[in-house]
Amino acid sequence: MNKIPLTVAGAEKLREELHRLKTVDRPNVIAAIAEARSHGDLSENAEYDAAKERQGFIEGRIMEVEGKLSHAQIIDPKLLDADGRCVFASTVELEDLDAGKMVTYQIVGEDEADIKEGKISVSSPIARALIGKYAGDIAEVQAPGGVREYEILDVRYE
Repeated sequence: MNKIPLTVAGAEKLREELHRLKTVDRPNVIAAIAEARSHGDLSENAEYDAAKERQGFIEGRIMEVEGKLSHAQIIDPKLLDADGRCVFASTVELEDLDAGKMVTYQIVGEDEADIKEGKISVSSPIARALIGKYAGDIAEVQAPGGVREYEILDVRYE
C-alpha cells in the first residue's frame, strides 16, 4: 500500500480518535449489547440490532484508522526546506485574482482537510495547481464555474 501523507497535527488527531474508539466507544457498545441481550428475545430486539450495527461501524473505523497510521508518512512543516515552493504541509497565502479576496490555505492529507479551518486536501484541484509553484507565481485552477486564477503571495512552513 502507498504511503499516506499526514501532517504532525493530522497524525495526532487520528491517534486521539483511535484512543477514543478503543477506550470509550468500544466498551460503551459492548455494554449496550450486553444490556440489550438481557432483555430476552434477540430476533425482535431493535436495541440489540442497533448496538451490533454500531459495533460493526466502530470496529471498521478502528481498522481504518490503524491502517492509515501504519501507512502514514508524517511530515512536519517546520522541518521542510522547500526553498519557498508550495509543497505538502506548507501554508500558502493567495489572492483570488477574479474576486480580489485574500485566502490562506494549508495543504494537508485527505483526512485532515477542512475548508473552514483553511486546510485543503493535497488531492484537491487548487492544491494540485499550487504544488511546485513559488510566491509571485499565478496558479490556474479548473473550478466547476470555469478557470480561476490565484496569485501566490507567500509560502510558509509552520
